[in-house]
Amino acid sequence: MIFTAEHEQLRETTAKFIEKEINPYVDEWEKEEIFPAHEVFKKMGDLGLLGVSYDEAYGGLGLDYTYNVVIAEELGMINCGGVPMAIGVQTDMCTPALHNFGSDELKKEFLAPAIAGDMVGCIGVSEPGAGSDVASVKTTARKDGDDYIISGSKMWITNSLQADWICLLCNTSDDHPHRNKSLIMVPMDTPGIEKQKIHKMGMHSSDTGQLFFDDVRVPQRNRIGEEGTGFMLQMVQFQAERIWAAANALKGFDKQIDLTIEYTKERHTFDQPIINNQVVHFRLAELRTEVELLRSLVYRCVENYVGGEDMTRLASMAKLKAGRLAREISDACLQYWGGMGFTADSPIARAYRDGRLASIGGGADEIMLGIIAKFEGTLPKRKSN
Repeated sequence: MIFTAEHEQLRETTAKFIEKEINPYVDEWEKEEIFPAHEVFKKMGDLGLLGVSYDEAYGGLGLDYTYNVVIAEELGMINCGGVPMAIGVQTDMCTPALHNFGSDELKKEFLAPAIAGDMVGCIGVSEPGAGSDVASVKTTARKDGDDYIISGSKMWITNSLQADWICLLCNTSDDHPHRNKSLIMVPMDTPGIEKQKIHKMGMHSSDTGQLFFDDVRVPQRNRIGEEGTGFMLQMVQFQAERIWAAANALKGFDKQIDLTIEYTKERHTFDQPIINNQVVHFRLAELRTEVELLRSLVYRCVENYVGGEDMTRLASMAKLKAGRLAREISDACLQYWGGMGFTADSPIARAYRDGRLASIGGGADEIMLGIIAKFEGTLPKRKSN
């Protein structure tokens, strides 16, 4: 993938924004277990950073997806995982289906304000009994005149405590689990929605909630695409999410390795820097190689995605590898930091806590392996009842 001067200009804009508007406040937001999403998103919207690949008619920049990846990469320089994840939800997780398949009316009502940073969005797929198993979603939307009445609950929803709207996956018929779902845009101030904060082991600055829907009434015109196509639309939406997640991990991985090299040069044991031990500098060299291999996979994935190819296989591979490396790199680096690595405020400890989610959220490692195995033709077929 070749980066142009325009790509580098966007990268520089993002980097300056992070340095001035995000990193100075990360420690405070981590302690408060929330960051001011509306304030941060509005500033990003003013810079054009929330809709670079979306239509100009709705406030986007109309660029291709390679520009999204530049921003995703640079967001990896934020000193925590929660804030970039929240931004990624806004740009690449709750809005792709709306942009690609939503009506003009829905785009004006929900997408344009999200691109401008005037509204915060979230994506409602996971439930207490249906995380990576999307087909098992139980939330329902029954028709009543020109409306849907929604009942059910959603779990682990990023941005939900501050969100103005949710792109909600729910059952709209009793058909087959892959044909009975629809994506519906639901304003979060609609009567009947209750929110409950979830406290997590990491990603502290990102607000996460459990949502309860008790006879929530929304117009049927708020549905994205045809009724019953929600499962398919969400699978397409997952491609962007997984590419973004892998791209976002790259600079964070490099940063952990850089910090560890710096620390092990300064820390001495037995009259020599720790990095002088072959087991240390060889291991760091190996980890850097793994990051570069992931970067090559991500760039290949992005190029093909921009070319219109189905990236389900490669995006799943990139997401899988990013999740595995998030654990491997933070664990190895923390070991070389010793006791300092185990202190709560160290950057490696935070990366260790935050990075663990990468193998769970957005499709667990096991789901990624199942998708890859399906493409390999090695996934056992389920017995029909």
